[in-house]
Amino acid sequence: MKVRILGCSGSVARRGNPASGYLVTSEGMSDVVMDLGPGAFAELASVANPSDVHVLFSHLHPDHCMDFPSLLVWRRFHPQRPSTGRNLCYGPEATFRHLGRLSADHPDEIDDMSDTFAFTPWRHGEKVMVDRLFATPFRVVHPIETFALRLEEPKTGKVLAFSGDSAVTDALVDAARGADVFLCEATWGDSSAGKPPAMHLSGAEAGAIAQEAGVKTLVLVHIPPWTDPADAVNAARSTFDGEIIVGESGTVIEF
Repeated sequence: MKVRILGCSGSVARRGNPASGYLVTSEGMSDVVMDLGPGAFAELASVANPSDVHVLFSHLHPDHCMDFPSLLVWRRFHPQRPSTGRNLCYGPEATFRHLGRLSADHPDEIDDMSDTFAFTPWRHGEKVMVDRLFATPFRVVHPIETFALRLEEPKTGKVLAFSGDSAVTDALVDAARGADVFLCEATWGDSSAGKPPAMHLSGAEAGAIAQEAGVKTLVLVHIPPWTDPADAVNAARSTFDGEIIVGESGTVIEF
């Protein structure tokens, strides 16, 4: 299994690093995209075929989904490489309606994406097959319906976990348990003290979750431009004794 970070800037894109988007590849299957925030589509189109990707959304805040209408335009109208079939799309219950409004021609319309994607809403803890990978969503703590995702490759037993956006919750430990790679947000940097509750994690909290879950490699992501990544890393090292990587656009991890 291999994961490429298309972008992982927190809350807003920054120069050289789009907002959230992750490309998961495995031999013999269509690629899987987890989230598609502003700027992530251009990175996707430079390394993969947008007309043949499955899409998984952790949640529907703009920094995680706003490039989806661009993906639809490519799949429908590219003069040489439009989509010739449907791929899978999973996300929160409102995905079809919310993203359909973004790409509709008129304010009160909903663009029907069923011509190019087969959509199914997540159900907490319900494992589904996405091509040749198992995907399990875990409801986490954020102001809107949000899921951490656990992807498992049956052939090798490798596990990739993604926190989505979340405050501390046992569901993150469940999602990341024994993961080879854990993409975990560290929005608050070194500490969540004085920050709005029930929204995000600090580096120390990300490290503690990874430690409890027995994660091999912790990848800190969703760090905003105004937060120093070094603060998040140093805090994570105080609570996690495994490998720590700071995510950047273009980072590729194969495991």
